[in-house]
Amino acid sequence: MQKQDTIIAMATPNGSGAIGVIRISGINTIAIVAPFFKSIKGKNLTTQKSHSILLGHIVESKKIYDQVLVSIFKNPNSYTGEDVIEISCHGSPYIQQQIIQLFLKNGCRMANAGEFTLRAFLNGKLDLSQAEAVSDLIASTNEASHQIAIQQMRGGFSNEIKTLREELLNFASLIELELDFSEEDVEFANREQFIDLLSRIQKVLSSLIDSFAMGNVIKNGIPVAIIGEPNVGKSTLLNALLNEEKAIVSSIAGTTRDAIEDELTIKGIGFRFIDTAGIRKTDDVVENIGIQKTYEKIAQAQVITYLFDATEFQVLGSRFQTEIEKIKNEYPQKPLLIIANKTDKLSPKEISNIKSQIPDLQILSAKTGEGVEELKNKLLEFVNTGALHSNEVIVTNSRHYDALIKALSAIEKVKFGMDDGLSSDLMAIDLKEALFHLGEITGQVTNDELLGNIFANFCIGK
Repeated sequence: MQKQDTIIAMATPNGSGAIGVIRISGINTIAIVAPFFKSIKGKNLTTQKSHSILLGHIVESKKIYDQVLVSIFKNPNSYTGEDVIEISCHGSPYIQQQIIQLFLKNGCRMANAGEFTLRAFLNGKLDLSQAEAVSDLIASTNEASHQIAIQQMRGGFSNEIKTLREELLNFASLIELELDFSEEDVEFANREQFIDLLSRIQKVLSSLIDSFAMGNVIKNGIPVAIIGEPNVGKSTLLNALLNEEKAIVSSIAGTTRDAIEDELTIKGIGFRFIDTAGIRKTDDVVENIGIQKTYEKIAQAQVITYLFDATEFQVLGSRFQTEIEKIKNEYPQKPLLIIANKTDKLSPKEISNIKSQIPDLQILSAKTGEGVEELKNKLLEFVNTGALHSNEVIVTNSRHYDALIKALSAIEKVKFGMDDGLSSDLMAIDLKEALFHLGEITGQVTNDELLGNIFANFCIGK
């Protein structure tokens, strides 16, 4: 990236709207825009203070492009740390492109994906973890993912990593100093304090690593597989959960032959419900493919819900128990929720009889909606939201997760070396490795390839 370039792009989505915002950033931003902006009150753009907003027109010779608001943000007090101008014009794609083409002809170039945020990182306005959180914030689709992204963008995660790294760096410096005076056989680093620090870092890193399991499902949605035999009401349940006719409902067995997925937010947590083909023995080749996909979706799910027809419970017999045991044996780590459907057709006594035979049974009628809200609350119990509600740091980024694992491994090697009386020069190698991986998270240690991979996933204009 050439930092001397002045870049331009739409900061708002493509398409028609009330307004569109064009963002320009770089060393020559004000000089490029000024000749083509005519203030309503005759103000000179080049002499205005930072964070000023001017009303006027974008004009080329006698051609008026649009009446606009121009917002000025002078370095270093801008998003990118450079001079930034944001032009709020009318939301016509034609007008927007005409203005962009005007400035492309007069000193700007089109911004690359994520280049505004990349410049913010390079100019010290954000660390790398915070920059990545910008993308997560834009992509957030529910309260939980939004809350985690906001916390990370405000520096909650990176501040914790930076503090640990600084403390470890201080001790690493003392260890390096000992190596310079190895012939004198002196110790500058207090070994007891060093062991305490290693134990504390080990505990924090382990906690952050453990949080990724929750953070990952919150970020991407918790997949819930709805399984069971044909005609037990799986598609009706999916429709009831989503409150829309998403899946085809029919009395014909085997109607659902492929997995149907949709998302629902329950009290701020995203769930991805997967309606699967009914499990049964069949000679239908296409239906068998759907049943095979059902087992694939079970393997991918975080929670399994097994639905059965409560009116058929007495005739299910051993078939029901066999299927439940099979699921428990093949997926022992996955929560299994057993649901009795069509209970609107049973008497209270019949329902009570079924409940007495199946612990923790959920009862509902997908057709009438009775019991659906109770099912949603039950699903929330499978999500440990304690850390989220107490504003603890939760890791959602797989790159951070990988760096934390490598840093923890290096810390454990150092601790093992301390217990085993390892020489300072060998410990210094593992310390450098731990510092490197912690620095990767915040961008204190980075390279062009890493930055390219991260910011390539951003939208242009951010």
